[in-house]
Amino acid sequence: MAPWPAGDFGAPRAVASFKTVTCALVLMLMAACAGSPPAPVEDRQYGAGSPSEGYRVQEGDTLYSIAFRYGLDYRRLGAANGIAAPYTIYPGQRLRLSEADLPRSASSSATRNTSASPRPAPETSAKTPSTAVIKPSSKVATTVPARKPAVAATTTTAAVNAPVKTWRWPSNGAVVRRYSATVHKGIDIGGKRGDPVEAVAGGQVVYAGTGIVGLGELIIVKHNEVYLSAYGHNERLLVTEGDVVRAGERIAEKGSSGTDSVRLHFEIRKEGKPIDPLRLLPRR
Repeated sequence: MAPWPAGDFGAPRAVASFKTVTCALVLMLMAACAGSPPAPVEDRQYGAGSPSEGYRVQEGDTLYSIAFRYGLDYRRLGAANGIAAPYTIYPGQRLRLSEADLPRSASSSATRNTSASPRPAPETSAKTPSTAVIKPSSKVATTVPARKPAVAATTTTAAVNAPVKTWRWPSNGAVVRRYSATVHKGIDIGGKRGDPVEAVAGGQVVYAGTGIVGLGELIIVKHNEVYLSAYGHNERLLVTEGDVVRAGERIAEKGSSGTDSVRLHFEIRKEGKPIDPLRLLPRR
């Protein structure tokens, strides 16, 4: 190949210019990737998975926590799997992640137990749920429940089944993140570590633990057949499954479990589906 003519710097300059542009493009792509923060942990963890694959019950699960994780109504999830109250499940049991129609009596009862209901059900009329439970198949290695029944028939009271007339804020502090139907199923409330977390209405604790990835120390309270509330990222839980709590009762201490800063993640579920808590909480 003939050498470049003396004084002819056009080709070398073109090569240098090409290298400069290439390096600049690479640097721009790297900067763009670095500038995109990862999705919050809770947004990409709980509720993940394909319903068609079903779910295998793990130690510590309750039917309520599984329904919460996948955005299902716990009663309809139980009906789809032949599981009646008190919704006992077993480690290793395979569940279909689907919902089935409820018996007419159950669905009509649910309609009455809403916050718009003008009067609570009288205590003497509260029916004791059936104790019939589908036994695990012989293929299941153990017959020990994953946990005690989340709602025992002997502890169901009018206080648990009554409609919610007034909602309370679960904690003091500013709302640092709002509800989004697609990526954030509740609100986050800031504050200091150890701040009290209180039940927003009377009900029964149906889950207390760390089994839902991304929410840390989590409490789920059943208020009636329609509404559940959830409290995540706690530092310490002050109640256990089966406890009946009053509106305003202290149930946990605010913390940062499952996240990187102190906050309370709070959700309200209506028939298994998340709704914006600010629609129900009083203005402040």
